[in-house]
Amino acid sequence: MPLYSRFHDDPDMADLVALFVGELPQRLEVMEESFASNNLPQLHRLAHQLKGAGCGYGFDEVTNVCASIEQATKAMDRTRSRAALDQMRDIVRECRAGAKP
Repeated sequence: MPLYSRFHDDPDMADLVALFVGELPQRLEVMEESFASNNLPQLHRLAHQLKGAGCGYGFDEVTNVCASIEQATKAMDRTRSRAALDQMRDIVRECRAGAKP
């Protein structure tokens, strides 16, 4: 199910939201690389940054899953971190820029 920013109807935010959505796959890739290299502290920092950005661009789902990644990495729990990254991958696939239909 497509996810739209809560700012989907704000023309002043349209370009910014589109840029954010366009960058999500690359951000996820860097997070995946951090996980693969067992660098959970770096993954924690990346999740923290994306958590704030997700909120700022109106994607609460991104913020919520990043909070889960933060919690899992803080606990050094690779299983929970992997599960949360899988959720993030699903969310990134569903994020859309533009007006909600």
